[in-house]
Amino acid sequence: MLGPQEDKLCGIVSALTVLSSICFVQCDLNCLSYSSSTGTGISVAKSTVDKLLKGYDIRLRPDFGGPPVIVGMSINIASIDSISEVNMDYTITMYFQQSWRDKRLAYAEMALNLTLDNRVADQLWLPDTYFLNDKKSFLHGVTVKNRMIRLHPDGTVLYGLRITTTAACMMDLRRYPLDEQNCTLEIESYGYTTDDIVFFWQGGDNAVTGVDKLELPQFSIVELRLVSREVRFTTGSYPRLSLSFRIKRNIGYFILQTYMPSILITILSWVSFWINYDASAARVALGVTTVLTMTTINTHLRETLPKIPYVKAIDVYLMGCFVFVFLALLEYAFVNYVFFGRGPQQQKKINERLNKANNERPRYEDKRLREQVDAYGNILLTTLEMNNEVMPSDVGGSMSDSRNSVLSFDSSGVQFRKPAGGGGAGGASSSRDGFGHHSLDRSAMRARANCRLRRRSSKLKLKIPNLTDVSTIDKWSRVIFPITFGFFNLIYWLYYVN
Repeated sequence: MLGPQEDKLCGIVSALTVLSSICFVQCDLNCLSYSSSTGTGISVAKSTVDKLLKGYDIRLRPDFGGPPVIVGMSINIASIDSISEVNMDYTITMYFQQSWRDKRLAYAEMALNLTLDNRVADQLWLPDTYFLNDKKSFLHGVTVKNRMIRLHPDGTVLYGLRITTTAACMMDLRRYPLDEQNCTLEIESYGYTTDDIVFFWQGGDNAVTGVDKLELPQFSIVELRLVSREVRFTTGSYPRLSLSFRIKRNIGYFILQTYMPSILITILSWVSFWINYDASAARVALGVTTVLTMTTINTHLRETLPKIPYVKAIDVYLMGCFVFVFLALLEYAFVNYVFFGRGPQQQKKINERLNKANNERPRYEDKRLREQVDAYGNILLTTLEMNNEVMPSDVGGSMSDSRNSVLSFDSSGVQFRKPAGGGGAGGASSSRDGFGHHSLDRSAMRARANCRLRRRSSKLKLKIPNLTDVSTIDKWSRVIFPITFGFFNLIYWLYYVN
């Protein structure tokens, strides 16, 4: 006999056993139902796809012989990798989607969209879209071809691709690097005319996305425009879509790499104005170094740009800096000419005149000295003293050498006369003649020596330049060069920035 508690416990166990049995039965039924529905969905989708592709002819466009196929397009820009001024192109990676309606692919067996394998795209009709200004493009294929096919019950087909293309972008570099460029991506049908196919931007102005997330190293996207139009060729009229974006170049890189070095080198060339004019080695070395540095900057810039026939803004600035540097070197050449060149040239001309005068002077002096000797051989010193050809000391020396001389004044000037006597008339005559000829030679030699001294002193004065003129050139250069360069910068930046 069992007690009341044992009877109660047995009842609970029996109830739990019954409930667990019911749950297991319900779970089995649900699993069978889910398995049946999954298998049914797969089979329905498979049969639907087989039915759609059976007898499908990819050679004919949708609604062949009827209205044109309307193809909507949208682009999501992933990145713009590079914009090259040398090759005049840019590289863009994008997700390119096209959608159109093909009634042959409509189905009613299920209300779900069918996303198919990318290989199914080879069995469907696709628009013959191509990029008109494309140079080189490729479809990404890692790990599989990056393309998508999605079918809608009403027959709408969504075809997506991940493409990287290098497109041509003709640039006007007259204002480089303060320029703005307009680059486009031209989308067009290659074979179908507007009678068979029509393109439009799906979503209107929002058809192109991802632009606000782009970060370009040298450019900023200023404006984006979408254009749809028809173009006419000899073979017909074709639809064309254009994605046009205006980009502005960032000037920061060029300020640090080109403008600032050019300004500093130009200022460095002005240091020569504070260096002494006779330090030829320092001033010439500084001038030549700055000129060669500006030439190197110009050469490096030309290597990074295409060979275009017109002048760019950066060329104007670098050429202006080069002119200032070159003029600083020429300024020292002018100073050197004033200091070392003008004096020798003038001296050469004066020497020629002096040589010409000296060739005639001995004959003139001999003639003049003969005229200053009287009939007795006495020398008249009045004219020599007036012309400073005989110094007072020379006169005193002549007086001391002529013993027993008597100084007398008459209407002809000062005369030295030796008294007669002692040796008779013949002796006195010979003594006077000897004294007269000796005094004549000494006076002529002194006169010629004084002339040579005067000529040497004149040469010495000519060889010493006017230092005030040289210093004035450098002082004016210290003011004129910076003011002119600042005025040049003001005009340049006002013109090209505005």
